[in-house]
Amino acid sequence: MTEELEVKELDNVVVRFSGDSGDGMQLAGNIFSTVSATIGNGISTFPDYPADIRAPQGSLTGVSGFQVHIGGGKVYTPGDKCDVLVAMNAAALKTQYKFAKPQATIIIDTDSFGQKDLEKAQFKTEDYLAEMNIDADRVVACPITKMVKDCLADSGMDNKSVLKCRNMFALGLVCWLFNRDISLVENFLRDKFAKKPVIAENNIKVVNAGFDYGHNVHASVPATYRIESKDKVKGRYMDITGNKATAYGLIAAAEKAGMRLFLGSYPITPATDILHELAKHKSCGVITVQCEDEISGCASAVGASFAGALAATSTSGPGVCLKSEAMNLAIIDELPLVIIDVQRGGPSTGLPTKSEQTDLLQALYGRNGESPMPVIAATSPTNCFDAVYSAAKIAVEHTTPVILLTDAFVANGSAAWKLPEINELPEIKPHYATPDMKDGYTPYKRDAETLARYWAVPGQEGFGHILGGLEKDGDTGAISTDPENHDKMCRIRAEKVARIPVPDVEVHGDKDDAELLIVGFGGTYGHLYSAMEEMRKAGNKVALAHFSYINPLPKNTAAVLTKYKKVVVAEQNLGQFAGYLRMKIDGFVPYQFNQVKGQPFVVEELVEEFTKIIKS
Repeated sequence: MTEELEVKELDNVVVRFSGDSGDGMQLAGNIFSTVSATIGNGISTFPDYPADIRAPQGSLTGVSGFQVHIGGGKVYTPGDKCDVLVAMNAAALKTQYKFAKPQATIIIDTDSFGQKDLEKAQFKTEDYLAEMNIDADRVVACPITKMVKDCLADSGMDNKSVLKCRNMFALGLVCWLFNRDISLVENFLRDKFAKKPVIAENNIKVVNAGFDYGHNVHASVPATYRIESKDKVKGRYMDITGNKATAYGLIAAAEKAGMRLFLGSYPITPATDILHELAKHKSCGVITVQCEDEISGCASAVGASFAGALAATSTSGPGVCLKSEAMNLAIIDELPLVIIDVQRGGPSTGLPTKSEQTDLLQALYGRNGESPMPVIAATSPTNCFDAVYSAAKIAVEHTTPVILLTDAFVANGSAAWKLPEINELPEIKPHYATPDMKDGYTPYKRDAETLARYWAVPGQEGFGHILGGLEKDGDTGAISTDPENHDKMCRIRAEKVARIPVPDVEVHGDKDDAELLIVGFGGTYGHLYSAMEEMRKAGNKVALAHFSYINPLPKNTAAVLTKYKKVVVAEQNLGQFAGYLRMKIDGFVPYQFNQVKGQPFVVEELVEEFTKIIKS
């Protein structure tokens, strides 16, 4: 075919790459996301992969997916369902078609739909499209495996290595469909495989083969598509995951505070990438220690904090359980420490690669004794930078450990991020002991306004002191079992956290006359905001109050939550935030929307449920 296809301009589109967990779907999706972010599109991604280290090839449980929502403007969610589904084998089509819109274009590798492939995917007939009620006119059926083998026949690569390049053919085909500049993909691959240029060039050859296939046969589609960026803000952008943004936020905070950054950690899904990323930045003065277990990871960070570092430890829910004793040591010693909890599905090992918000009450109360700790929740992949920066600022200025809650959805997901200017970030001033305290310093001397103790770093002459897990006298710093002193110290530690200034919670939408106020926290922001906007378009009066600061709560919390006749708290647990708010605000009795599926909210479901509440 030589005639030109129509090029349609779209506001947004959702693409889902799916295949075996060894088919490179995460890489293909990441490259397409990065290229889209590079040209100024808004993006939101959702990697969805199995917990199995390597499930049997072609099995239903071994399918790995990567969904990306691309828009001309700001994008808030990865999308409920996709406009384009890439299914590299029969199992991928069987399990992932439910995520496709009825009119979606489906790209399949016909070489992976043989009789054995169909049996593994539990198809009952060889006519798999009819069996799933899929219109064949919407399917781009391409012999991807054969074409990749032909493309690399003279490369000298073994068969296993050749098959690993199939994802690049699918990527090239998708790039053609959306008029992406293929040179951007080539640059990405040359950077990624800089030490293996032969592999880079072979992958580039396959990407171009996929692009050319689409161009030459027009791939059975009526049009190709272009998504133009709108409201471009000048600056440098990158596609960034929440875990990488968290790592960068810690580096920036240490730089701003004039401190060395120390991370004591133990690998755990889905938080490990924070350790991996920080380990790359020794040139920035970053110290990383991969410890033998979760307890030592946190304990080493407590020691580093005592020695004067900006200390952090990263983990997920099961690791927080193990770290709790060391975290409590930081509380009674009033040492700065940032604890990053990338929440995943539980209890126990639970759903290691899936996302929940079920660690909230553990973060607030999951330690022995009266052990108050500030808790902050990141709302998006890019917000992870700001949230961890704020956590570090609170930690060193108020001499307290701080918990940052992210989750697998925002940690592994990505978005287009405008790189900040370091001189525009808020100032961070560690609450150090002052020179005039020399020779008269005691460890619990406090600022009268904030109640933060003055922090003396070991090695300063005239500032010698001892900290430990036993209660201390508030005046002398000596070990004390006096009941009045213990009561006083518990109240001071709680009041110190309560006095930390945090921004007011902002109300979006119809804040003056909403029929329903939606309330959420953390990583559900994009879905709740999108649901609010959809309902407003339908003529409903709806507002959203989304919380980043959990402890202490913003000062306007009670005023906001008691202003509206109907309030619904939506969260990915069985009601932890709703219960916490009821405890903090007299007479507050909200509606609740709770799911614990290990998957992000579906905007369509939210709209349906919230509309029922308005009409009830």
